[in-house]
Amino acid sequence: MKLLTDLLTAIFETAFLNCGYDKTLGKVVVSGRPDLCQFQCNGAFTGAKLYRKSPLSIADDVSALIKPDGMISKIEIMAPGFINITINDGFLLHYAEQIFHDKYKGIPQAEAPETIVLDYGNPNVAKPLHVGHLRSAIIGEALKRIIISTGRKAIGDVHLGDWGLPMGLVLAELEERYADRVPPITADLLNELYPLASKRSRSDEAFLEKARTITAELQKGSIKYMDTWRKMVSVSVRDIRKTFDRLHVSFDYWYGESDSSKYVPQLLQILSEKNLLVPSEGAQVVDVSCESDKAPVPPAIVIKSNGSEGYVTTDIATILQRQQDFKPDRIWYVVDFRQNLHFTQVFRTAQKAELVPSSTELTHLCFGTVNGKDGKPFKTREGGVMQLSELLDTVVNCSYEKLRNTDDIDMNFKKETAEKIGIAAIKFGDLINHYSKDCVFDIDKFMASEGKTGVYLLYTVARINSILKRIDSFDLTAPHSYGIYSQSERELLLKLALSGNAFINAYNEKSPNIICENAYQIAVAFSKFYHENHIMSESDGQKKASWLALCIYTKDMLQKHLDTLAIDTVELM
Repeated sequence: MKLLTDLLTAIFETAFLNCGYDKTLGKVVVSGRPDLCQFQCNGAFTGAKLYRKSPLSIADDVSALIKPDGMISKIEIMAPGFINITINDGFLLHYAEQIFHDKYKGIPQAEAPETIVLDYGNPNVAKPLHVGHLRSAIIGEALKRIIISTGRKAIGDVHLGDWGLPMGLVLAELEERYADRVPPITADLLNELYPLASKRSRSDEAFLEKARTITAELQKGSIKYMDTWRKMVSVSVRDIRKTFDRLHVSFDYWYGESDSSKYVPQLLQILSEKNLLVPSEGAQVVDVSCESDKAPVPPAIVIKSNGSEGYVTTDIATILQRQQDFKPDRIWYVVDFRQNLHFTQVFRTAQKAELVPSSTELTHLCFGTVNGKDGKPFKTREGGVMQLSELLDTVVNCSYEKLRNTDDIDMNFKKETAEKIGIAAIKFGDLINHYSKDCVFDIDKFMASEGKTGVYLLYTVARINSILKRIDSFDLTAPHSYGIYSQSERELLLKLALSGNAFINAYNEKSPNIICENAYQIAVAFSKFYHENHIMSESDGQKKASWLALCIYTKDMLQKHLDTLAIDTVELM
């Protein structure tokens, strides 16, 4: 299906062209003043500069060639040259019906589908997921689903941190603690060991040096450490999956830094052949500075002085791996803003070495931190970093307390519903903000049943469910003479009809918050429609059929939005 704005643009482009003007001036957009019209064309203003005519004169020329028809009901010219457009109710209703029956829900599909690799999640082996992992996971998952909704191929890779110094620190601690026996690798043990080993390394230089040596030996494939390391990875991944499953976050590949390490020899050969490797204090580096840099960009350290690979090395090798495996058109990294310099080094090295074609887009989608209401990074009451599972439990428990005293709901159903509501509250509360901004974790705000919250959207879907459960049957495929009987219906239908624009804009701007905002606007429009029209008591069969159809269309579209955000809906609230 084509977007409404594209259908209107085609009409106005023809009119501009037939008047002797550049056809690109005929672009139609959604009105910024819905109290005046539904759509507008502002090309007359640009045309005035090109053709040395007044905007009003150009607008008059163009509008004279466009007569009201099956699609357009009214065109008005407003000084100093706005062309205001209103479409026919019948066309709007027919378009909404088409969207409902379209398997893509009115979202135009890419004519030449691209392949986009998404790097998100980024958990570390031997460390529990903490609140800092929330944003990468849910933003990345939403972006993946947005990409797929537009007909493109999305490949999600978790990119495990399983190969650097943290592995050496844990292995060193295990070696000392279990010197004469096989260590019992469990998630709890790993979660205990890493903080201890990390803290110790800051004051014990000998221990730190031992960890560095073990890291280098591990990366060379030492049998002494590989078996224990594999167990660490297996146990950690099993634990990580549980939390990601709660968030409905999934990955096509669970590759780690260790997988890309296999490509390091090939990477070094390429860098050497292109004379990009430079010795520096025993290390091998690549100069990635540019004259245009406003701040110094240090060289990318590819091989450390002790022979081990760094985080930069495996990330560059990962680009080589992805190019050979997937030949992506774009690679998007959903990683926090503190890694800006790191990705500058990685991308510049990859481009200088021509690891990917020059047309390949390498993008760092840097997001802000999760903060408390005081504006500081979110912590536990004791001041430590909160584990992600603890954060989820806190909100889900709050949700359950609100449901606990409802007598008409089964206990197991309450728990299941509380989980869905709590997860929706967290995810929507984060995703409604542009990813580049910090997220303020405010449980009371997230759990509010009014305003821009996941709870409000779930409540809207549940309200529609309650309406539909009260009717014996309603066949949308049966012939009905649907109509539009009020302004609130018209506004709701228009919101539904413009949802395709929201999905395309969300893809183009890489911004899930656009989907959140559109879903909220649909819910608000439905609430107005619901309160103005007494659906169940309506005696006019034609009106009632139209209203029920609109309820079904709305639920269907809200579920599409929420599914794209990886948020489950609920039957009752």
